[in-house]
Amino acid sequence: MNQREQWASRIGLILAMAGNAIGLGNFLRFPVQAAENGGGAFMIPYFISFIILGIPLMWVEWGIGRYGGTRGHGTAPGIFDALWKNRLAKYIGILGIFLPLVILIYYTYICSWTLAFSFSSLLNLYPTPDVTPGVSSPKEYLAPYQGYLYNYIGATTDGPIMRPEPVAYLFFFITLGISFWVLSKGISGGIERLSKFAIPLLFVMAAVLFVRVVTLESPVDPEMGAIRAFSFLWEPDLSGLLSPKVWLAAAGQIFFTLSLGIGAILTYASYVKKDEDIALDGLSTASLNEFAEVVFGSTIAIVSAVIFFGFSGAREVASGGAFKLGFISMPAIFGHMPFGEFFGFLWFLLLFFAGLTSVVALSQPAIAFFEDEFGWSRKRSVTALMVIFILSVPVPMFVKGGLDEMDFWAGTFGLVILALLELIIFMWIFDSERAWEEITRGAHIRVPRVFFYLMKYVTPLFLVVILVAWGYEHLPEVLAKEDGGIWLTRGFLAGLFILHILAIRWAWKRKTG
Repeated sequence: MNQREQWASRIGLILAMAGNAIGLGNFLRFPVQAAENGGGAFMIPYFISFIILGIPLMWVEWGIGRYGGTRGHGTAPGIFDALWKNRLAKYIGILGIFLPLVILIYYTYICSWTLAFSFSSLLNLYPTPDVTPGVSSPKEYLAPYQGYLYNYIGATTDGPIMRPEPVAYLFFFITLGISFWVLSKGISGGIERLSKFAIPLLFVMAAVLFVRVVTLESPVDPEMGAIRAFSFLWEPDLSGLLSPKVWLAAAGQIFFTLSLGIGAILTYASYVKKDEDIALDGLSTASLNEFAEVVFGSTIAIVSAVIFFGFSGAREVASGGAFKLGFISMPAIFGHMPFGEFFGFLWFLLLFFAGLTSVVALSQPAIAFFEDEFGWSRKRSVTALMVIFILSVPVPMFVKGGLDEMDFWAGTFGLVILALLELIIFMWIFDSERAWEEITRGAHIRVPRVFFYLMKYVTPLFLVVILVAWGYEHLPEVLAKEDGGIWLTRGFLAGLFILHILAIRWAWKRKTG
């Protein structure tokens, strides 16, 4: 077995974990969720969910990861097998490699859009609308920008197959090359160095954009300034607290924003030292992510949309989803302000670095599996992942509906299932007291005992409620889809999952002879 790497510094570890968590969802998904679910009222269940769902699961995944790392395992199959001596454990752990790999396949492609659009902004390649903001509706004003995005990804073609523009391939392979170059350098030499550079730069760019947004002047209403725009998001409508939909949305956002249930956190945590203070490190990681999301994520996109389009227009923009907000409305807003080309460039470059740090985190579980369970070298493991990735990426790139289908099963539904299984195995099967000892060992802060009961009882129950509610709300609609692209995507996912089962069987057969 190869000697397992370790993080070179504590700050590098925290920044890498923060880079895993801070991604496109902080700046695109969060403002949409907040705007659609009552603004300020959304923040109350959001912070409650952070305490009873986010922090407990973060500590559990750090504890699971460190426990596995000291036993030579950095992925869920090996770690679950060490925690629970049952032949099913390693097969349940397949989700910890399968889910991040599926997300990686489409997430890298989206990340490449941000790099391409940063240059589109800098070079002012966007079309100029023939209509005036305030006189025309947001839909009319944004139509040319929507067309630009749809042409770029090839979504304007008929039939189930998309045909992206040639430049989309160029930026995709540039993004892919940067990602795998970083991964080839290893944990401390690649991922940690990227995080030390990218995360501080990301915060600087976010701060510059924050200042520009709060000084933005409305082309529609001279009295619409930043203070009034902030009220759109922060004035609470307390009646929203009685809506189960708002609570589920808040819990879901906490789940996504902290990258819980993916398998990447426990893989990163497997490279920490035996007595690392994972309690403080986990809390620091979660806090950095929340700062980026609540301060910058809630301001840049939504506040600028309110100033530019007004309250009703911002609601219309937010209702179109994260892609409409980030890739369509933001270029339109930047195109109307002085030096907008530069600020648009900063916006998409910020998204690129947020996405890139998440891409390398999503890649590491598969690489760690090849290294730990097959005994492969870093170079061979990275090459194997690249081959699998290149063979798989045509699904989200060319198949209409493929990206959304993959995101539902891997990026939404599967995450909750894996997180629930983590809690059951660690806090119930392995033994809750031993699990608590693992989480608190080496801690320089006192972890309140109440979190023990949250981890064992409250958080699992919360996850069951989310799973049932999401299944009731979304599964019938998803399963009702019948077009050819959807079935092609499902066939791909099934085949990829079977490949994971065969890989697990091969790895354990080699170990047991």
